[in-house]
Amino acid sequence: MSENSQVARDNVVARRAGGSSAVDAAAGRILDLIRARRLNVGDVLPTERELSEITGASRNTVREALRTIRTYGLIEPKPRVGAVLADGQSIAIQNFFAAHMDVSRSSFADIQGFRRIIEVGIGDHIVLNATNEQIEALDEINARIVDSRSIEEAAENDFNFHMALIGLADNRMLTDMYSFLAPVILRIMTIGKEMRPVLADTRAAHGEIIAALRARDRLAYAYLMSRHLDFALRFLPEEPASESD
Repeated sequence: MSENSQVARDNVVARRAGGSSAVDAAAGRILDLIRARRLNVGDVLPTERELSEITGASRNTVREALRTIRTYGLIEPKPRVGAVLADGQSIAIQNFFAAHMDVSRSSFADIQGFRRIIEVGIGDHIVLNATNEQIEALDEINARIVDSRSIEEAAENDFNFHMALIGLADNRMLTDMYSFLAPVILRIMTIGKEMRPVLADTRAAHGEIIAALRARDRLAYAYLMSRHLDFALRFLPEEPASESD
C-alpha cells in the first residue's frame, strides 16, 4: 500500500470514529507525549515505529504528523539522531494548540468560563491594590480599540486590555499563563469580531469595567466583567443537534 493510500485509509477510520483527521489526531497525541514526558530542547523523540505503536496510527500517518508539527517549529530533524525538540518550543506549542483548537460553541464556552474565573476573581485584588494611575492607564489602552484598522488589530487591542488587567493582579504566574494562552484567546476574539461590529461596543464595555474599578466597586466589576465575557456567546453558531434529539 502506498504512503498516501495508507494515510487516506487512516483518515477514513478517524472520520468514522467521529474525530478529526488521522494526521491531526496523531499530531495531538505526539504533542501530549512531549508534555507527559516533559521533554526539553534537544531531547530526542521516539522513532516513527515507536510513535506508531504509541499513537495507534500507521507509520505513514505518524510521518505526516511529524511534518505538521515541524512546520510549527516545535521539532527539527537531526541527521543520524532523529527528531529533537527545537528552541522556542513554548511558542511552537502555543501556535500548534491555537491552530488545532476546534472553536465550537462548547470549547468557546470553556475558554470564556476559564477567563471568567480568573478575570472576575482578580477584581478584589485590583480594587484594593491598584493605584489610580494604573487604572487610568487602562483608559489609554482601551482607546486604541476604536482606532484599529483590521480585525486582527482590533483583537490584539482587545487582548492587550485584558492582559493589562491581568498585570494589575501582580502575579507573574498568572501573567505567564495568559501569555501562553494568547494565541487561543486572540483566535476567539478574532472570530467574534468577524461576526459582528464590536469596536464601539467593546470599548464601551471596557469603559464600564474601568469605571467600576475607579469607583472601587467590587460587585459592579464582577457583574460587568461576567457580562462582558458572556456577551460573545450569543454570536456563535448553535451546535448541531444530535441524532437522538
